[in-house]
Amino acid sequence: MIITSQQLKEYYHNLADPKGRIARDVKNGKLFPLVKGIYETDPNAFAPYLAQFIYGPSYISFDFVLHYQNLIPEVVYNTITCATFNKKRVKTYTNRFGTFIYRDVPPAVFNLGVMVMNEGTYTYQVATPEKALCDKLYTISPVRSVDDLEKLLFDDLRIDEDKFNELNKQDILQLAPLYRSTNLNLLEKLIKGEK
Repeated sequence: MIITSQQLKEYYHNLADPKGRIARDVKNGKLFPLVKGIYETDPNAFAPYLAQFIYGPSYISFDFVLHYQNLIPEVVYNTITCATFNKKRVKTYTNRFGTFIYRDVPPAVFNLGVMVMNEGTYTYQVATPEKALCDKLYTISPVRSVDDLEKLLFDDLRIDEDKFNELNKQDILQLAPLYRSTNLNLLEKLIKGEK
């Protein structure tokens, strides 16, 4: 369960030194710091559930979702990749639960293609596979042609072609123009069969 230092101070309000008690709880393995002022009480919490509490607003996307949906074969172990907006730079946080990486997507697409998930007491947001692919292509240096994009997708990123063909192409066609990105324009052409 996520708990803030403010909630803990209120809980321990009758103690002479609430901050000291929080520090002891961390030392004794009862609380696990995520970032300053935010703790997790479960040492075995599933890392993706914690991502939006560490830095937000954000949702899980990019390589984590592509791997989870079996579109790419490998992912860096225990690394959660997340999308945010208007932050201007990549942010990375590491704690006992893993490494959390946050990078920008355009504000116009931030709320699109994102599902709200509920697992027990946790609520978190995760990109659809179509959105995760668009997010990923947005962060990669632009290529010059549809042929180059195909090489990028299937050779460099090693995207599974069968899984790619199962994606909802209408969703991609609605999202792609909103990125205002060369790679996404080329993805749109690829899907439409234009060279």
